[in-house]
Amino acid sequence: MPILLQPIGVIHTPFTDPTQTPIQASRSTALGHVEVFPEFVEGLQDIEDLSHLILLYVLHRQSAYALRVQPFLDDRLHGVFATRYPQRPNFIGLSIVHLLARHEHVLEFEGADMLDGTPLIDIKPYVPEFDVRADVRLGWYGTRSKL
Repeated sequence: MPILLQPIGVIHTPFTDPTQTPIQASRSTALGHVEVFPEFVEGLQDIEDLSHLILLYVLHRQSAYALRVQPFLDDRLHGVFATRYPQRPNFIGLSIVHLLARHEHVLEFEGADMLDGTPLIDIKPYVPEFDVRADVRLGWYGTRSKL
């Protein structure tokens, strides 16, 4: 069954080289903005009342994936699905960013960790009641080598 995704906008950041992007949005103070395409602007109603957004996007500069990877924060191999490594089978990225302002169809944010020109496929509100879990196991990340 083919799955078709339609970009709803494009993400603009200061990053053009994958080696220069921050590891995670939560570790980034870089500014960026989302340009939402005109046919989707109505869906932005009330978004300016939120402090944080979950951006889902296409890792458009990836061309290959690996099932075992060495994540940036460890020196051992792990299964890609146990990491946030970008070389994933479906090239889908996720970042939680701090919304700074809305200007009609443009959303300014802090926490850029994606490349300039990244196709945006969805925006969701970050809601701590739904998104934060108290009892979690961190697997390799909790016991990783300190690099």
